[in-house]
Amino acid sequence: MEKQAISVSEAIRVRRTVRHYRPDPVPAPVLDELLDLTMQAPSAWNMQDRSVVVVTSESGRRELSAAAFGQPQPLEAPVTLVFVADSTAWEAPNTDIAEQARHSGAWNAEFTALFDSRAEFHELRRRDLLRENAVKNAMIAATYTMLAATALGLASAPMNGWDPDLVKKAIGIEDRPELAIAVLVTVGYSDAAPPHPGRRAVERTVFFERFAA
Repeated sequence: MEKQAISVSEAIRVRRTVRHYRPDPVPAPVLDELLDLTMQAPSAWNMQDRSVVVVTSESGRRELSAAAFGQPQPLEAPVTLVFVADSTAWEAPNTDIAEQARHSGAWNAEFTALFDSRAEFHELRRRDLLRENAVKNAMIAATYTMLAATALGLASAPMNGWDPDLVKKAIGIEDRPELAIAVLVTVGYSDAAPPHPGRRAVERTVFFERFAA
């Protein structure tokens, strides 16, 4: 029986961070769909200054576990996604981005000219915020991954607590200072259904017009 698709709101409510996984591999078509949905995530000026390295080999996942101070998720999950932020992506011509947007009607001539000027990125460079900007875009993509994984019947976990130099070495970018590791996300099939740890009441964390905590 084909699994019924769930809504975005349901995916948000039922998603859990899963730290232990069954050894079942993620079928290639499911992984392809997950990655395609991941790359639908928005980025500032559609610069797409984030990439994903898909690590499925046992040796690669072992390296990532070691880079994460021995956390078990990369060892147990069949897939670990490493989100890489590129603080220099804006320096390339990126003519394909503008051409596609113009062809689809998403951008007019004025917006395309602003994209070509890179004015906002020059300002980010002046303020030393290029890395932060790229990492933000990568984190948005990682959020898409986790919600898409839930909709596809997969479990996932965003991972913090790792040595960025060791993670970069594990995926072969140790000599690329312009690239930053934003986050690791493990993906697979959960070996249990973790209970929801709960969230604070919305009134404690949502404010209107001005911060009031």
